[in-house]
Amino acid sequence: MWPKGELSPTVPGQRSTDTTHVRLEYSGWFVIIVAVFITCLLTANIIAVKVVAIGNLTGPAGLIIFPVSYIFGDVLTEVYGYRLARRVIWLGFLCNVIMVAAIYISQLLPAAPFWEAQAAYERILGFTPRLLVASFLAYLIGEFANSWVLAKMKIATQGKWLWTRTIGSTIIGEGLDSLVFVTIAFIGVMPTVGVIFSTIITQWLLKTVYEALATPFTYVVVSLLKRVEGVDAFDYDTSFNPIAFHE
Repeated sequence: MWPKGELSPTVPGQRSTDTTHVRLEYSGWFVIIVAVFITCLLTANIIAVKVVAIGNLTGPAGLIIFPVSYIFGDVLTEVYGYRLARRVIWLGFLCNVIMVAAIYISQLLPAAPFWEAQAAYERILGFTPRLLVASFLAYLIGEFANSWVLAKMKIATQGKWLWTRTIGSTIIGEGLDSLVFVTIAFIGVMPTVGVIFSTIITQWLLKTVYEALATPFTYVVVSLLKRVEGVDAFDYDTSFNPIAFHE
C-alpha cells in the first residue's frame, strides 16, 4: 500500500479505486489537461469584456470558450478524482489572480509619450472591483459544485453512464456560476430583476447545451486517458472540503 499523499505508478490494465492511487509524478497527459483548463479559463475572462449578439441572444464573448473549462474540469474529476481536481481549481484561481494583478499594475505604469492607446487599454482590460468579486466567487462556487456533483454521481452510478455525470454536473455548476456572477455583477445595473433573471437563464442554457453537444468529445478524451494512464478514480474516501489542502 502506498502512503497517503503519494501516488502509485500506473500498472497496465489495473484501475485505481480511490484517489490515493493517482500519480503525484504528474504525467504529460495530466499536464496537458490542466494547461487547457487554465488557458480556457484565462482566455474567457479576457474576452468576456465584449458583448456579442447572436440572433436575439446576447452575452459575453467568453461564452465561446468558458464552457470548455468545464468540459476539461469534468475530465479531471472523472479520470483523476476530486482530490486532484481540487488542486487544479485552486491553481486556476491563483493564475487568474496573477493575471488580474499584472494587468492592473501595467495600467498604472506610465505610458510611453508616443503610445496613444492607454484609454483603450484600460477600457478593454480594466476590471472593476465588483466584476472581480463576481468572477472569482462564481468560478470557485461553480467549479467546486461541478466537481463535487460529478464525483458523487460517479459513485452512485458505479462509473456507468458518463453522460449523466457530465451533463448533470454542468447543470448545477454552470447554473450556480451564472447565478452568482450575473447577480453580483449586474444587480442595480440592469434595469429590472426580470432582465437579470433572463440573462442568468440564457447563459445557463447556452453553457449546458454547449456541454451536451460536447459529450462525444468528452467520451473520447476520458476513454483515452483511462486507457493510457491506467487510472479511473472513485472518491470513496475523499474529503470534499474545498480547502482540504493537506489531503
